[in-house]
Amino acid sequence: MDIHRTFAEVVVWEDGRLRHHGRVDMTRSGLEGFGRSLRRTDEVVVEATGNAMAVVRVLSPYVGRVIVANPMQVKAIAHARIKTDKIDAGVLAQLHASGFLPEVWIPDERTERLRRLVARRNQVVRHRTRVKNEVHGILQAHLVPKCPHADLFNRRGRTWLERQVLPDDERAAIARHIREIDRLAEDLADLDGDIAREAVDDVQVRRLQTITGVNVTVATGIIAAIGDIRRFSEPQKLVSYFGLNPRVRQSGLGLAQYGRISKHGRSHARAMLVEAAWAAAKAPGPLRAFFLRIRNKRGHQVAAVAVARKLAVLIWHLLTKEQDYFWVRPALVAAKQRQLALKAGAPGERGVGRRGSAYAYNVKELRNSEKAAAENAERAYELMVQHWRPRGPKRRTDATKEERL
Repeated sequence: MDIHRTFAEVVVWEDGRLRHHGRVDMTRSGLEGFGRSLRRTDEVVVEATGNAMAVVRVLSPYVGRVIVANPMQVKAIAHARIKTDKIDAGVLAQLHASGFLPEVWIPDERTERLRRLVARRNQVVRHRTRVKNEVHGILQAHLVPKCPHADLFNRRGRTWLERQVLPDDERAAIARHIREIDRLAEDLADLDGDIAREAVDDVQVRRLQTITGVNVTVATGIIAAIGDIRRFSEPQKLVSYFGLNPRVRQSGLGLAQYGRISKHGRSHARAMLVEAAWAAAKAPGPLRAFFLRIRNKRGHQVAAVAVARKLAVLIWHLLTKEQDYFWVRPALVAAKQRQLALKAGAPGERGVGRRGSAYAYNVKELRNSEKAAAENAERAYELMVQHWRPRGPKRRTDATKEERL
């Protein structure tokens, strides 16, 4: 099926030949009527588009299997000289019949819902950032100096903003932008509550929060992107799924040349890993030592991407082996989990005559002892890498070349 917004072009592969079926309306009633005309042993192939998952849900009860193809990898369609809906649907059927169709993993209902919530939250955050940038642009256009406070849009920042000299129309525009920011903040709080209720009892989300620098937002976003960790047989495949693997060019007997990261895959999850990498670089621990070692050689940006890649490998091992991070800080994890529970609607524990689950993080001595343990791990990593000796690329001897020939 070559699906569009209002219709789908259907081509049937049967007895080794293609047969044009016609068009099907892209409505629930139209798809259900088409599904009743199929057999339980039939298989349906569609490309991954905005309404592909709806087609999967409607047609799955009527056929043996509904397959979603990766449109970026279906080169026969992307580079075809003659391109029509009928030809595209026929190519999908032929590729599936020959066993060369690149499939997309179909998430379960809970994972799909969590992905939608994370995507909506990302849209709200990006929209709020655009509105804030418009306010900064107005101030820059009128030579207003930088705000002396940490945040221009908190209470102190807004008080400072009101005292600035601006034209009436620009002041009215800033007022509209601030109202939009407040409305987006309410929407963001509602989405955070929905995400928290989905993730509060998730063991995998709690396991990822044991990593320094990974908060609730990053943990839920990564779990939503991964889905079932068993579909990644090794950590490098998860790294490639996030687009954090470097491009490689090699031909003949020449050395492999490594370039920038591929940036293929889920861009939002990759951005979350980079965000977590920056947070991990500021906290004591082996990840910070790794960041500093790469930073001294390649700079801040390359070091942050390297830590993000390291986090992807670490996440694969934690989820596959069902183990927590070895250098976990229990009091900090309890505080993260308590914040998640409060966002999910859990009642407060103040004034009930007992200590809450995150009380240990408020004890300075305990917090400092956990921090000292992380600092010891950071120094241990530094001592370990001091004994490393740089090695150049392996050179092939004449005997080795003769053996290969």
